[in-house]
Amino acid sequence: MEAGADAVFFGVNPARGEGRADGAGFHARAKVGFDLEALPEIMRGLHARGVMGFVTFNVLVFDRELRQAERQLIALAEAGVDALIVQDHGVAWLAHEICPDLPIHGSTQMSITSAEGAELARRFGASRVVLGRELSLRDIERIAGATDVELETFVHGALCVSYSGQCFSSEAWGGRSANRGQCAQACRLPYDLLVDGEWRDLGDARYLLSPGDLYALHQVPELVRIGVDCLKIEGRYKDAEFVALTTAAYRKAVDEAWAERPLSVTPQEERDLEQVYSRGLGPHFMAGTNHQTVVRGRAPRHRGVRVGTVRGTTERGVLVELTELVKPGDGLVFDPANWRAPEGREEGGFVYQVNPVAASGRGQHQRALHELRFGRGAVDPARVREGDPVWRTQDPTLAARVRPLVEAADPVHTRAVDAHFMGTVGEVPALTLTDEAGRSVTVTLPEPLSPARNRALDEATLREQLGKLGGTPYHLRTLSVDLQGAGFLPVSALNSLRREAAAALSARREQAPERRVAPRLEGTLRRLGQPTPPDQGRTRLHVLVRAPEQLDAALEARPDSMTLDYLELYGLKPSVERVKAAGLPVRVASPRILKPTEQNLQKFLLSLDAGILVRSGGLLEGLQGQSGGTELTGDFSLNAANVLTTRALLDLGLTRLTPTYDLNAQQITELAALVGGAVLEPVAYGHLPVFHTEHCVFCRFLSTGTDYTNCGHPCEAHRVALRDERGRVHPVMADVGCRNTVFEGRPQVAAAHLGAWQAAGIRDLRLEFVHETPEQVREVLAAHRAFLNGDFSAPELEAALTTLTDQGVTEGSLFVPHDFGLLDALPVV
Repeated sequence: MEAGADAVFFGVNPARGEGRADGAGFHARAKVGFDLEALPEIMRGLHARGVMGFVTFNVLVFDRELRQAERQLIALAEAGVDALIVQDHGVAWLAHEICPDLPIHGSTQMSITSAEGAELARRFGASRVVLGRELSLRDIERIAGATDVELETFVHGALCVSYSGQCFSSEAWGGRSANRGQCAQACRLPYDLLVDGEWRDLGDARYLLSPGDLYALHQVPELVRIGVDCLKIEGRYKDAEFVALTTAAYRKAVDEAWAERPLSVTPQEERDLEQVYSRGLGPHFMAGTNHQTVVRGRAPRHRGVRVGTVRGTTERGVLVELTELVKPGDGLVFDPANWRAPEGREEGGFVYQVNPVAASGRGQHQRALHELRFGRGAVDPARVREGDPVWRTQDPTLAARVRPLVEAADPVHTRAVDAHFMGTVGEVPALTLTDEAGRSVTVTLPEPLSPARNRALDEATLREQLGKLGGTPYHLRTLSVDLQGAGFLPVSALNSLRREAAAALSARREQAPERRVAPRLEGTLRRLGQPTPPDQGRTRLHVLVRAPEQLDAALEARPDSMTLDYLELYGLKPSVERVKAAGLPVRVASPRILKPTEQNLQKFLLSLDAGILVRSGGLLEGLQGQSGGTELTGDFSLNAANVLTTRALLDLGLTRLTPTYDLNAQQITELAALVGGAVLEPVAYGHLPVFHTEHCVFCRFLSTGTDYTNCGHPCEAHRVALRDERGRVHPVMADVGCRNTVFEGRPQVAAAHLGAWQAAGIRDLRLEFVHETPEQVREVLAAHRAFLNGDFSAPELEAALTTLTDQGVTEGSLFVPHDFGLLDALPVV
């Protein structure tokens, strides 16, 4: 607030027994948040300062949690929050039903990258959407020109390598869903790159999926011109200094852009922003695609400001060629990168002494050589190597520069008020204050205005005394005066009038808005009606392949349908015709992300005269009224986690829907009981798509190009995989938009749960292949068919699948904990 924020966003932890099934709040930073009991007072304090409070409700909500979620939504609405930031489409709709006056903002975890995606969010009650961080300024401008939904964009802070809402690495490898606020940051771990099965030496780049931090201060003028409604700074898990410095910088940039003045950020201010927290700052995708810059890969953590390079060691210190001023008290770290185990301790400490030694170079290229000494035992010179970059991670002078914002006794950033003073001799004087939102209060003095004996009250005196608003959240913008007769008031009376008016205005601003709030869940569930009766027919196998040779093998086994998910969409037509010629139904898989320039893919997909596996919310919206007789199936990436979202998405023309990978096997069974098993198509065999990223590993590490126009398309010539610290190998594939998906190397199998799914009425199962050979495709299909025919038991099916892969299989996200609980928490439809 002190630095000039117009709004703050934060999570709220529910009252005991009112949260999620795991006891956490309904927000995507499970470790932090305010207590619900404190929220009314927090909102009063925010509103008194003219600042809005947006509460994050940005996780997928399970069926067992819907009642608790409704109670939490009601409490938030009644506490006066200014907006909810929501990921789950069904919950967004429920929140809007509960309180139509409470604005809903579609979270960046809705993966919104087009005007169509924004319009889909509007269907579910959103008035604003937070766009994906992978969009360029040109993309954002196109979206702004095609929708009147309010747009919000991130401008500073940590970047996820995956599209938000499309990351399942924590779910796959730890049972901790990023869509549930439990991200384990697997993207910040080191990986080896395997190209065509061979290890590729990448030098000091080991953190292949760890992007730098977003820094879009220089893009603020363009964002303002485009008409973006809100700029967002990611400040959670950061300290007060980070929040203060970044907010102040962007506040100034926005104000300058509105005033049509050039950006005036100084080099020192930019260094401070880098110093306070940085993995390497840049505009990244907002400035356009350059796959060489988003991920440097050298380190995954805060580096601060680079101050020099190691040139040797001495008996008592380290010789450093400095490019920035270093002083005693600075905290430095010597960056070893990849020449020794990067997981080990880095050498560094607080500088004790800086001794000039010599200078290198000439003229403006001269670099000063200094001996840096540290406290006894702080730095082991034997672990410092010539050529190591030197970073300043702490600057003690930074605290002094930010202290006025962090430790302000009086409000620093104040709101303008307009004052009107009315004084008529013989009547009580009145002061009216009006804030920026038009709220007004009028206060009077108990005694009438007396005639002046000497100096009469005038406008100059009133402006001087009424403008003394220090210690309040206001400053005087305009003063209008209506004086009738020559009156007199002592200064003490004017001060009292001013203080009383400011206090009354603050009390008025603190009041929670009057809202219509009522429970809606039970009535909604009743209106949904009974689920579709179970299909008593046989269980069908639908097969998804990603290469023509896999298609050949699958066609031999004649599954119930084929789905084609190829890198090059425009090579699909011959394969579609082959499947049709074989007499089998065929679908084509859409990309998970569609940007404004990619909307023509919708026409292409429809032109194939095949069913569509819909993976993008924007595509689903775009197909409304356009799909004709095309059969549409919703995929996991639509993130259907509960009955509300599932029913709502099905109502948009989907025949069946694959539940999100955030659901375990029992939750899929329970969802089938609520919506009917006939409308679900879970994946019984497949590789979990752990990362889905705009960052292209192929372009970054197998070319010197910046994007698809100059990279040489190594994705078409090479197979790439990432090897993790446990030695597991995870294949990487690119899609038609050059986005990469990293797949879990072990196939996830549902063998242990197929019986329960069948009993729940699920009759459609999908088998998905990534890098499997044609022979493996045949054997996986044969094993599942043997199970469905009764020739294999569930353990025999799992054993057969295990023998088909070098890395084994996993239950992955389908795993059901032993203490998962009973069914009595489920809503009754």
